Amino acid sequence: MYKNENITEYELIDCGNGYKLERFGKYILSRPEPQALWKSSLTEKEWFEKVDAHFERDKTSPEKGIWKNKKNMPEQWHININNITFRLGLTGFKHIGIFPEQVSNWNFIEEQIKTLKSDSLKPKLLNLFAYTGGASLIAKKSGADVTHVDSVKQVVHWATENMKLSNLDNIRWLIDDASKFVAREVRRETLYDGIILDPPAYGRGPDGEKWIMEDMIDNLLGNCKKILKSEKTFLILNVYSMGFSPILTETLVKSHFDNLKNIQTGELFVEDNFGKKLPLSVFCRAF
Repeated sequence: MYKNENITEYELIDCGNGYKLERFGKYILSRPEPQALWKSSLTEKEWFEKVDAHFERDKTSPEKGIWKNKKNMPEQWHININNITFRLGLTGFKHIGIFPEQVSNWNFIEEQIKTLKSDSLKPKLLNLFAYTGGASLIAKKSGADVTHVDSVKQVVHWATENMKLSNLDNIRWLIDDASKFVAREVRRETLYDGIILDPPAYGRGPDGEKWIMEDMIDNLLGNCKKILKSEKTFLILNVYSMGFSPILTETLVKSHFDNLKNIQTGELFVEDNFGKKLPLSVFCRAF
């Protein structure tokens, strides 16, 4: 199991009763968290005395909802993690633009790129399902040539804003379906030094293409194998689907990437101020 390193701009204060209480910079948010099956450590009164914004689910659509804010809570604000500046914002889907537990994966990316650069290379990195660009920006800051692929136009624009805020440039931004893009790269015989996949359980491409993790991840990994260099390379598979385990992700990766001999698997979790460990994703890192 893995825990993100201490980050001054982020703190998991408490979790339980299907919610998590988090501090991002100077603002404290309360958001739904289906993995928090236990009781919270703070009382309901203590919890809501602390919070600046609370997300309430829509009763007709559990994935959507509204934020109830205190007067001092802005719609957008900035934080800095690993020398990358992120613009955060309150969305109708409870997400705010960052997954802090991913710092562990970002540190791995930075280490791998520095290793590849030692051989006088400018590593080429492909980031699929790339969201607001944390991994892309870490890779760029570390010296990689980065291609960032996500199917949601607004999210790619958000990632572009984070790049500018972080004083970086020259990332290749693509609004595209990940599976279709990789298939085209296979035909073009493009090769990468590193590939990151952070797929959702379900999703849609820019033209309505369906993404269903269980049905499509094996084929996507098979195509990724064809565009990943055979030596001095790395891969990260990070999944949020509750049906996936570290053993499952390891077996998936090993079934395609027999050239990657070093395998790290586990869960990314964050520990709250009362010692409760909240699991947030499963990963397999190979190099």
